Amino acid sequence: MTDEYKLILDIASEKMQKAIEHLTESLLSVRAGKASPNVLNGVMVEYYGTPTAIPQVASVTVPDAKTILIQPWEKKLIPAIEKAILVANLGLTPSNNGEQIRLTIPALTEERRKQLVKQVRSDAETARVSLRNARRDAVEGFKKAQKEGMPEDMAKDGETETQKLTDKFSKKLEELLDAKEKEIMTV
Repeated sequence: MTDEYKLILDIASEKMQKAIEHLTESLLSVRAGKASPNVLNGVMVEYYGTPTAIPQVASVTVPDAKTILIQPWEKKLIPAIEKAILVANLGLTPSNNGEQIRLTIPALTEERRKQLVKQVRSDAETARVSLRNARRDAVEGFKKAQKEGMPEDMAKDGETETQKLTDKFSKKLEELLDAKEKEIMTV
């Protein structure tokens, strides 16, 4: 096995791993009826002139399955955090007592669950496209390497290995998707 052979496979594997990690990250932010601090990860608030994620300017806790509690480091941030949550269109209405912000997670309607499943499937499809692109790049890499002197059987083995990698990551993707759909549809 040459260095070039290994390099092509390593690059493909790394790209596929990144696609799975990105999907995992985006699935975490999908609210499935249970309180999760991850819902706020992408919500930015102006902090000394810099857009900053809420978890970096406040303590975010989940005291029970239906509540998220946000305790800002500085009280003057409360209005900005409330506004950021409303602007982020998470379907959550913040309420504050002057010290902290409470988000009550409403039960999901059947319609909202179906919307979330569609969103999750769309995210998964994006990840599938990334996996296919990584596979295509690797196969092209092996064909190019063959033209430049890599033995034909080694190039074919590389393409086979690339397909095995793609299958492995596709299986992981499907498992993530199935688990999230199940979580969303569980009442």
